[in-house]
Amino acid sequence: MSPSDCVASWQSIDPRRPDQVPLRCWWARPADGPPRAGVLVLPEVFGLNGWIRGVTERLAAAGYAALAVPLFARTAPDLELDYGPDALALGRSHKERTRTDQLLADVGLAADWLQEQLPPEAAAPGLGCVGFCFGGHVALLAASLPAVAATVDFYGAGVASGRPGGGPPSLELVPTIGGTLLCICGKEDPLIPAADVAAIETALAAANAAGSAATPAGRLHRLVVLEGGHGFMCAARSDYHPASAAAGWSLLLDTFERQLGPETHLAGG
Repeated sequence: MSPSDCVASWQSIDPRRPDQVPLRCWWARPADGPPRAGVLVLPEVFGLNGWIRGVTERLAAAGYAALAVPLFARTAPDLELDYGPDALALGRSHKERTRTDQLLADVGLAADWLQEQLPPEAAAPGLGCVGFCFGGHVALLAASLPAVAATVDFYGAGVASGRPGGGPPSLELVPTIGGTLLCICGKEDPLIPAADVAAIETALAAANAAGSAATPAGRLHRLVVLEGGHGFMCAARSDYHPASAAAGWSLLLDTFERQLGPETHLAGG
C-alpha cells in the first residue's frame, strides 16, 4: 500500500486541562474501512515537516489511524523545518525549552483525542506510539502513559543521561511501562554511544526479568541495533541507510501487528 491509500489533513485539538495547550496535528486514516488501531507519531526536532507527515500517511495506508503530534506546541506550534544546519540549530533551541511534564501533558491530550476517534474494537488494545530522534526520546516517556500499548523508539538519544527539562534518566521510567517497548538505534550513531546502548539494553532486560504486572507476558521490551548512523530512517538526511530503513519499518509494523492486532485484545493479552 502507498500513502495514496489514506486520507490526511491538519487537525486542531483544543486543551482540556490547564496544563495543556492547543495542538496542530497531522491526522491520517485509511481511505477505505475502519482502522485496525491508533498510532501516535512523534517528530524529530524539525517539527511536523513533510517527512514526518509522510510517515504518518504510510501508517494510515497500512491500516492505522495515525496522528503526528507537535512536540514544540508551546514555543513553535507550526514548526516545519528542513534538515540543514540552521534548521537543526533552531530545532534544538526549541528542544532545550521543553519539559517532561509538559510533553506528557500534550501527548496525553493527543492520545485521548485519538482514542475517541476510533471504533471500540480499534481502541481496545490501546495505542501505538512511534518517535524519531527527540521524538524517540519522548516516545519512551509516552510509553509510560496508560493509553499506550506498544512503543517504537527510533534512535532516541539522551535517555540514559537525563530527560527533557532536567531530572533522572528517562530509562528509569522503563519499569512503569505497561505495554511493550522496542528501541532501535544505528550502530554508528554518535549521539547514542556504546555506553548508552549498554544502559538501554540493561534497563530493558531488567524490566523483562522482573516479570511484574507492568510487563505482561508477550509484551517484552527489546533493543535492536541496525547498520547506520543517526537518522537512518529518513531519506532526506545524510545518514539515510536504505536497508536499515526498510528493516526498521518492518520491525515497526511487526510490533504494531503483534501488540495492537485483534488477537491481542480478544485474548485479553
